[in-house]
Amino acid sequence: MSQRQVLQVFEQYQRARTHFVQAVAELSARPQNIGTLRDAGVISLLRPLLLDVVPTIQQTAALALGRLAYFNDDLAEAVVKEDILPQLVCSLSEQNRFYKKAAAFVLRAVGKHSPQLAQAIVECGALEALVICLEDFDPGVKEGAAWALGYIARHNSELSQAVVDAGAVPLLVLCIQEPEIALKRIAASTLSDISKHSPELAQTVVDAGAIAYLAQMILNPDAKLKCQVLSALSQIAKHSVDLAELVVEAEIFPVVLTCMKDSDEYVKKNGATLIREIAKHSPELSQFIVNAGGVAAVIDCIGSCKGTVRLPGIMMLGYVAAHSENLSMAVIVSKGIPPLCTCLLEEHEDHIKAAAAWALGQIGRHTPEHARAVAETNVLGTLLSMYMDIRSSEDLQLKAKRALKNILQKCTYLPALEPLLHDAPPNIMKHIVGQFSKVLPHDSKARRLFVTSGGLKKVQEIKAEPGSLLQEYINTINNCYPEEVVRYYSPGYSEMLLERVENYQPVL
Repeated sequence: MSQRQVLQVFEQYQRARTHFVQAVAELSARPQNIGTLRDAGVISLLRPLLLDVVPTIQQTAALALGRLAYFNDDLAEAVVKEDILPQLVCSLSEQNRFYKKAAAFVLRAVGKHSPQLAQAIVECGALEALVICLEDFDPGVKEGAAWALGYIARHNSELSQAVVDAGAVPLLVLCIQEPEIALKRIAASTLSDISKHSPELAQTVVDAGAIAYLAQMILNPDAKLKCQVLSALSQIAKHSVDLAELVVEAEIFPVVLTCMKDSDEYVKKNGATLIREIAKHSPELSQFIVNAGGVAAVIDCIGSCKGTVRLPGIMMLGYVAAHSENLSMAVIVSKGIPPLCTCLLEEHEDHIKAAAAWALGQIGRHTPEHARAVAETNVLGTLLSMYMDIRSSEDLQLKAKRALKNILQKCTYLPALEPLLHDAPPNIMKHIVGQFSKVLPHDSKARRLFVTSGGLKKVQEIKAEPGSLLQEYINTINNCYPEEVVRYYSPGYSEMLLERVENYQPVL
């Protein structure tokens, strides 16, 4: 065979390899092909091509592996079992920028599926190589490395700590200062994934100086970047009062309130989440938010959106109201109750309704004035029906019941309580009757209205255990009226009168 023929054979072989990896890479981009490729044993066929002498074949093989592993956890496990990870780790420090990006994509695709697969990446020494890539000249390599580190860190605190121990955090903070928007997004996202697990991990991010740089980007026009920045600040603030105060000290107010009016719903949601995570810690932080106009901004946000976007805002109002009478009154004065009632009626998801019920309970639980503000919206009947509805989730039933009890135990506004007398079960009825027993002895107009509206008659129909708290309340109410009036409205009294009429012998 001549030299020319030998060269032709090698060229054909190279074209065949190139055609194969390109075809697999294209096929693996479509989820419907993944099963067929897996059954054909494609992982084993791609493995040797990662070491091919032709760089483009290496890169395309890595890209194909990444796509396969990304869509399917079985194929991600196959990548680990085929001992491909060590090859990729070596390549991260040796190959060109195109291969580095492809290799980082494979690591990210494998690590995203489970803590076990992410741990396999850690054990093969990938973290150190990925951290080195964070210092690469090429922004795309940095981005790929940050993405892979984030997918590893998000699973649990142990994996997140491993990322921290590898020295990633200071370099990620440098990445959020780079001009490329895509790199800023991924770096902020990874800092968020690291911070979320524990106060100690969040403190590591804080110590690297992340808060100041993140706070500066809240007004960035890029919506996706704003989402990641707000998420990172939320994950830091959620752990403790001290961390929340550090976030506030970065002068995020009133800037963060502009996010409540953003056209992007995820920006709205993440902005409300950040405010919620700060408000929950202390009355002082909640008061600061109130003074900055945060409650009014969140209320407007709840009124302007639907679904899960409302959820963090609903919870934020509940946290603020829970802290003190004054803060709860600030929510009432800002007209926070009507949108919460609207959420109860409009939303289809039970967990959103449950959050609204909880928030209303926190607003109404302080004093009769607070309870009346809630009761005047006629929401008590809605809460009762949700508690009694067998279609309601267990959590919604529990939250509705607790909210009812919180409000009823303080409510002295009888017109809102009376309709509940006809439908409430015994465990709720005792709270309703208890409030009547507190008010009626001291209010003659209320006593008269209670008779004419049918309330006294309804109380006589209640079957209470002798000696129970409910029976005591009923006795207290009955003692507010002449004996003959109570007897008149007692069950069976009209039949007894008719029987007396029938048995009466007139005097002739």
